[in-house]
Parts: sequence; structure tokens; C-alpha cells
Amino acid sequence: MAKVHITDLVLRDGHQSLIATRMRTEDMLPICGKLDQVGFWSLEAWGGATFDACVRFLKEDPWERLRKLRRALPNTRINMLLRGQNLLGYRHYADDVVREFVRKAADNGVDVFRVFDAMNDTRNLRVALDAVKKSGKHAQGTVCYTISPVHDVAYFVDMARELADMGVDSIAIKDMAGLLTPYVAYDLVKGIKTATGLPVNTHSHATAGLSAMVHLKAVEAGVDIIDCCNSAFSEGASHATTESLVAALQGTEYDTGLSLPLLQEIAAYFREVRKKYWQFEAEFTGVDTRILTAQVPGGMLSNLSNQLKEQGALNRMDEVLAEIPRVREDLGYPPLVTPTSQIVGTQAVLNVLTGGRYKSVTNEVKNYLLGRYGRAPGKVNEEVRKLAVGDLDVITCRPADLIPDELDKLRGEVEELAKSDEDVLTYAMFPDLGRTFLQERAAGSLTPEPLLPPEARLAAERGAQYAPNEFKITLHGETYHIRVSGTGRGEETERPFYVHVDGIAEEVLVETLNEIEVTPGVGTARKAGGTGASGGTARQRPKPSHAGHVTTAMPGTIVEVKVKVGDQVKAGDAVLVIEAMKMENEIQSPVSGTVLAIHVAKGDAVTPDQVLLEIQPE
Repeated sequence: MAKVHITDLVLRDGHQSLIATRMRTEDMLPICGKLDQVGFWSLEAWGGATFDACVRFLKEDPWERLRKLRRALPNTRINMLLRGQNLLGYRHYADDVVREFVRKAADNGVDVFRVFDAMNDTRNLRVALDAVKKSGKHAQGTVCYTISPVHDVAYFVDMARELADMGVDSIAIKDMAGLLTPYVAYDLVKGIKTATGLPVNTHSHATAGLSAMVHLKAVEAGVDIIDCCNSAFSEGASHATTESLVAALQGTEYDTGLSLPLLQEIAAYFREVRKKYWQFEAEFTGVDTRILTAQVPGGMLSNLSNQLKEQGALNRMDEVLAEIPRVREDLGYPPLVTPTSQIVGTQAVLNVLTGGRYKSVTNEVKNYLLGRYGRAPGKVNEEVRKLAVGDLDVITCRPADLIPDELDKLRGEVEELAKSDEDVLTYAMFPDLGRTFLQERAAGSLTPEPLLPPEARLAAERGAQYAPNEFKITLHGETYHIRVSGTGRGEETERPFYVHVDGIAEEVLVETLNEIEVTPGVGTARKAGGTGASGGTARQRPKPSHAGHVTTAMPGTIVEVKVKVGDQVKAGDAVLVIEAMKMENEIQSPVSGTVLAIHVAKGDAVTPDQVLLEIQPE
């Protein structure tokens, strides 16, 4: 039997880190037969951001993906990443939802549950781990590795002892930002194995260029399982390469026993698959030692890059990376892993782009400062807390203790659309997205975001300017904001284009009438049907010109309008809620006065150069 086992991450963390979790199930299934032959300890294939991406972008049922993978991998454990009381969403759920989610995940094919909490607050792990044990599956308790004045080897060993007391089957050291160094890894593995006697699994991103060395020293310290990724999706913000570590250990007492030729066959397949997803490639694919100071996880780095690009502010990445550790210190040094990575990262972006630290504070930061995510590892900056939440009471109990059972309520909210308990849980994770997904499924209109053709990549690499993909047009006095997100393959004279008109997704069929030259009027277009429009009508909003004009600091989507025309508001009152970068942010009235006009509705896409709401100052 192999002395060191491998969990391969190509079906989850590899593509999450390098192509924004966009790999489709149809590209996983053909290679599963070979993956199943390798003899991995497990394949990580579910959880993390895969659930979100399936529903939000790929329009796939994540539960069906899991069932298909289970059938295609009969001899290999399927591993999932579970965020403790957060499950796969961005809030804490009631205990009955946590138990049901774990039960259904086990029923549908998960064998190993890696359960972590972003705060390393073990109170938030207990219910999920207990549910895993009751399901008869492998419960892997997780310590999220980070560095700060309050984190050291003794801290993590003590946490591992707590997890062992909860009855976990193994301990994972989750180094989500690639901060773990080789000799610290050696001491940490030794310490945890001595303290608990349990199998230990190391997980370390390659962002800083250290992960292969980390695993090697962990192996020498007696680690049982190491996380690696097939070379087609390894290194950079992803993980150390599976084939390389197999070769490094071959012929030693730590030989994994895995076949290099078979792993290379698998790599050849995935290299071709990856080409399809070129438009989602992360900007940061090499070694980036800035991570050692910014402490940003691999997946978060690619997301920050994409988000700043959408804001037209990619040139400010260095400022954001410098601000992240300052925000983290203010919040008491939470490890940066979902959802705290998004909470800290989004607040850092706001601090940079709005021209003032904590000038705008997300709802998630407010909830964090109120203790609703759990105990902060270190001391919170009380000035920041006061600025964000005033004199509101901070809770000290386990956050879920304040959440009553909610599964029946969730069932009732979606009973007309849900065909199974799994559908209810999809809705529970992402209510708005989940409902839209279930509605589109019922209507037979699920349409994944388009994959741009290879020829578009060549044009992009050449910096072609002849085909703008975002512009405004004015027709009969109405101005529309158009963004072309992709094209499909059509007949010889007719081709589908995927566009957003004022934030509303549409598919347009373009019929070619003349191909002599590109001039205005060469084609006619007819609408082929929306692909999930939501909120608002095409219209031009006014430009801000005085203090009573309410705007947004960054592009996003309106989640809630909290006032109506005629309402009296005070300066600082919340008037709108916007979602930007997956975080909700209240927009406050800049003045006291009367609401004169509202130019937005729930679901509208908005930008900083627009007036969203008008207030007549007192």
C-alpha cells in the first residue's frame, strides 16, 4: 500500500483557481474512466464555488453533476469542500438545513466532507461534522492556515485537538492562500499527528511558488494525503502538479504507486479542454510573491482580477493588495477563505475605489463586526466597528443558535418550482439565483453563458479594435447600453449574438445581407428571445449634478429599494441595497430631505455615472 496518498483537485479547485470555476460537466465525464483507474485517495469534485457557478453561469443542476460523477467514478472517493454552518452559501443556515444538506450530499455521492469555518471557530463546525458522521461518511475536520500576530503552530495544534475531540476521521491543513512555508509545514504536520494520532492531509496553493516544497516537507513529517492538481490545471493560483510529485516520490519509501503515463494521458485531455475556456483565464497564472504580504487565496486573486477588470480598474490591483492586510487587521485577522476572503476583499476594493476607507461598508462587514459569522481570532478595531455598526449589540454565542429551523419555510417559498429536496436546498443556497434557475428549468429555457470561439481569442490577443463589445446607442430619443458577451455558431447567413441591453440578457440573431465591407446597415437583427431578463426597462438615467442625487460607488445590481417617492429621509439613512462582487452594500442618503424620484427597480444593473434616486434637500 502506498505510504503517501494523493487527492487530485482537477475537477474542482484546479479550474476554480485558473478559469473561474467554468468547466462544464460535459467536459468532465469523458475522462472520468481514466481518472477512476488512477488510484487516487479521492477526487475533489464538488463544493466550494462549483455549486454557485453551476447555477449562476453554467445553468447546470449541481446535484445532477454530482450524480453523474458518482456514476462515472465507481471506484474513487468523491471529496467535497463544505463551509461548515455556511454550507455553500454566504450566510449561516439553521441547523436543520445543515443536516439536510449533508444528508442529501451523501445520498447523491459525496464520500469525504472537508468541513471548514472561515473564522476557525469550531462552534460553527460541530453540527456539519456530526451530520457527516451520522451519514456514515468520512468527516475531515479542517484548520484554515494563515499568518498573523495571533496565529502560530500551537494555535493550529490546539484547534486540531478540538476537532479530534469532535470525532473527525482526519485533519486537513487548508493553506488556501499559499502562505505555508516548508519548515513550518513540517512542524505543523508533526505537531498535529502527535497531538491527535489522526491521518493528516495537506492542501497548499502554488501562488507563492512554495507548495511542492511544502508537500515534500509534510511527507517527511509523516503526512498521509497531499492535495495536488493534474498539470493541465496546476501551478499559479492553483496547486502543485500531481505528475511532478508522483515523480519526485517514485522509488522512495513514500512512493505513491500512481502511473505517470496514465496521468499524462489525462493531462493531454484536459489541456485541450482548457482551450475552450480561454476567455475565463486568470490574469495571474505564474508565481506571485505579493501573496506573502497580501495573503490572498488563489481563487480570490483571479476573482479580484476579473472584478477590477469589470470596474475598469485593473490598474489598481496593487492598491487593493496593499489594502487587504489593513482591512484584515481591522477585522481581527480572520483567515482569508470563503466567505471572509470575499468580505475582506470587497471591502478593500471599496476602500480603494470610493476614495475613503470605510466610506462605504458592506452589509457582510457589518454582520461580521456584530459577531454573526463567529469569533474573530484577534482584536477587532473598535473605531471601525463603531463607524460601521454604531452601538448595536455584538453577539457572543454561536451565530446559528439565533437562527430558528427554516427548512419548512424554505420549502414553502419554492414549493411551486421544487421537484425534490435537492431543489429546495439549491434555492436555500442562493434564493434569487436559485429561483431563477428553477423557473428557467421549468420553462425549458436554461442557457449557459456562451463560450467565445477560438477565432475571437486571436482577435483579442492582437488587440483588435474594429469590433467594440461594449457601447451605447441612441434610437428615437432612448439611449441603450449594449455589451456583447459572445457569439454562437449559426447558419451561413445567420448567427446568434449574446448581448446585454441595459443589463438585461438577450439573444439576437444577425442576418447577413452584404459582406463586401463592414459599414453601418449591412445586417438586420430580430429578437430571438430573452435569456433570463430581470429588472428594469431600457432607459437613460440622469447624470449626477447635486448633493441630492444618490449614486453607487461601483457597478452592480439593485437588490432592494428601501424607500418610495414622498418618504422623508435623514442623511445616512439606507435608501438602496446593491450587490457588487457578490457582496451586498447599503447605499445611504447623502442629505436629509424628501424622496423626489426613483430611477431604479430590483434587478436593475447600475453604474457610478447614473442617478439612482433623487432627494430634495431640506
